[in-house]
Amino acid sequence: EVQVVESGGGLVQAGGSLRLSCAASGFTRKDYVIGWFRQAPGKEREGVACISSDDGSTYYADTVEGRFTISIDNAKKTVYLQMNSLKPEDTAVYYCATREFVNVCTIVTRPYDVWGQGTQVTVSS
Repeated sequence: EVQVVESGGGLVQAGGSLRLSCAASGFTRKDYVIGWFRQAPGKEREGVACISSDDGSTYYADTVEGRFTISIDNAKKTVYLQMNSLKPEDTAVYYCATREFVNVCTIVTRPYDVWGQGTQVTVSS
């Protein structure tokens, strides 16, 4: 059974940084994609960034491009989201999600079939 577990959330002041981790397990193949998503109170879940295990290709939402960096440690099956220059509008519960047997990632929620429980990120002004 494939599982993902997020960690690394917390409270940070605007302009600060946090690094989230997504530890995955249970894959039966080497080709999978992992995405980071977030959901603020009263808003829909939105895609933040994603990465492919196959070639490390990435994709970012416009709102985080240049501030967030997604990376993967294939040996540990762990994906990281380095978040710099954080803004109060980045406050949300951050989720990671995964899907096997695909090589091209997307920040659309629908294709992902395994989700973590989420980790809270709060950015104070």
